[in-house]
Amino acid sequence: MATYKELKAQIAELESQAAAVRQQEFETVLADIREKVAEFGYTPRDIFGSRRGRAGQSPAATSARYRDPASGATWSGRGRAPNWIKDAKNRDRFLISG
Repeated sequence: MATYKELKAQIAELESQAAAVRQQEFETVLADIREKVAEFGYTPRDIFGSRRGRAGQSPAATSARYRDPASGATWSGRGRAPNWIKDAKNRDRFLISG
């Protein structure tokens, strides 16, 4: 039976081989895709579809509502709050006017 150290060495060798094969396959597939795009004139929309959200609805455009005065980073007020505003008791001082 192989030792732990031998097995770790085998794993490292297999990971290296897998990375090399993946890179080779990646390049082959990419070349094929580029050839087909050029031949048939595909556009990004043909390949990836429209930028619609779930259930066929377009995503609502959200503009920034809050700005960090120190870094200039912005946040729309949706989703997880960034660290610079997360602990603020009153977020009004970060509101972007106008």
